[in-house]
Amino acid sequence: MTTPTSTVSAQALSTASPAAAPDPGRIARRRRLAQWGFVAPAVVFMLLFFGYPLVRNVVMSFQDYTPKTFFTGEAPFNGADNWSHVFQDALFGKALWHTLVFTAGSLLGQFCIGLALAVFFSRRFPLNGVLRSLILLPWLVPMVVSGIVWRRILDQDTGVLNSFLDTLGIGGHTPWLTSPEMALLSVVLVNIWIGIPFNMVILYGGLQEIPKELHEAAALDGASAWRTFRSVTLPMLKPVVTVVLVLGFMSTVKILDLILALTDGGPADATQTLGTLTYQNSFVQLDFGAGAVVGNVLILISAVFAVFYLRANRTEGK
Repeated sequence: MTTPTSTVSAQALSTASPAAAPDPGRIARRRRLAQWGFVAPAVVFMLLFFGYPLVRNVVMSFQDYTPKTFFTGEAPFNGADNWSHVFQDALFGKALWHTLVFTAGSLLGQFCIGLALAVFFSRRFPLNGVLRSLILLPWLVPMVVSGIVWRRILDQDTGVLNSFLDTLGIGGHTPWLTSPEMALLSVVLVNIWIGIPFNMVILYGGLQEIPKELHEAAALDGASAWRTFRSVTLPMLKPVVTVVLVLGFMSTVKILDLILALTDGGPADATQTLGTLTYQNSFVQLDFGAGAVVGNVLILISAVFAVFYLRANRTEGK
């Protein structure tokens, strides 16, 4: 016998509408909002600390920006006067050339020695890890500290290097940092010493990713060690080499602190680069507009190679 209560319950269940299905569009919108919520802090940080200074530097390069501006707040636009003044200055051309020589010499030395060390440490032998850790020390020391230490080492009268050469009878009064002919070479050599660990670490990691079967197959075919390195190792390292060189260029082309600690751009502007010229225009001569122009040139050069870096990363990912 069916009771009235059970009849009403059955009718209610039969007439109740099914649960509403979730809206895919709403779920997608919520997911996008959540993603933007995570990305937003990074975007705000980039805009505040990278985007705004970049735009401000570009604007400043078209202004007559002097110490007086800090008090009056007035920086009248002067068109392209700053740009023409900088490009017509012979020191800019000299600084550009020194930057190219400094960057090319540093990259070549760092890469060749770093690759040789990476190949050397890819073999197993006692104390391998300890020695690799010790080689990283120059990279971990602040660049200003490295510059001060090397300035003492290369001092013409009291430097350790000249004292050692004098003991060997080779000659102990070489003006490493005070001669226009030797200063740039000395700065390049010091920067090579600093950058070797970075190159070694990245290239060492790339070597570990090369399948050992390829080297074994080359050995079975009778290939020599040099032939195997040239035909197997280097082609497989190409994406890593590209990344190392591009990152090395972007970090070397703008070096300032090391050169200031070693030579301060001297002697006779022999080690003046775009980085030191930016500093001297802005904070020594207090010509902030001219300093902004040279800074924009550096930014443009770095941006071009940043594109190469992104493309290299994309190629390596594929």
